Amino acid sequence: MSDVEHLRSLLKAHPDFPKKGIVFLDIFPILRDPVAFETLITHFVYRLTSHTIPNSPSKKVDVVVGLDARGFLFGPIIALRLGAAFVPVRKRGKLPGECVTATYEKEYGSDSFEMQADAIQPGQNVIVIDDLIATGGSAKAAGELVTKRGGKVLEYLFVIELTFLKGAQQLNAPVYSMVKADD
Repeated sequence: MSDVEHLRSLLKAHPDFPKKGIVFLDIFPILRDPVAFETLITHFVYRLTSHTIPNSPSKKVDVVVGLDARGFLFGPIIALRLGAAFVPVRKRGKLPGECVTATYEKEYGSDSFEMQADAIQPGQNVIVIDDLIATGGSAKAAGELVTKRGGKVLEYLFVIELTFLKGAQQLNAPVYSMVKADD
C-alpha cells in the first residue's frame, strides 16, 4: 500500500455532516497517528522540494500561507521544514493590526478572509495550504490576498480535493491534492 493509499484509508467518512446529503471526510484520524501525520508532512515537503521549488524561477518558497483553521495544522510545520515564514489567513475580525481583506462565496452566503497587511512582501513566493478544496472559494480568496500584497502563489496544496466541484479551476496557480474524491 502506498503512503497516499494508507493516508486515505485513515480518513473517516461522516455521512450527513454538517448537513444532510454531505459526506464529510475527517482528517483528524491522521493527526492522531504520529507516523501517519509525519507521512503526510513528509509527502508535502517532498512534493515541494522535488517538483514545485525546482520548477519555480527563484527556486525557493518564502512564505507558507495556511487557511483558517485546518491549514494551521500543516502550514507551520511545512514552513519550518522549508525555512520559510508561516502566515495565517483568518476569518474577518480575528487578526490584530492593519489587514487586507478578500470576500468569497459560500453555498449559503459570503464570508471574508483577512491577512495582516505586512505579512507578505512584494516578490515573495508563496504556497497556500488547507485540508480540503471543494468549490475553491476560500483558497481563491487567500490567493487574492497574496496577490494584493505583491506575492506570487507557486502552488496550492490540499490533503483532499472534491474534484466533482471543480474548485481547482478557480485558482491562479497549480493545485496538488493527495487524495481526490470524485463524489
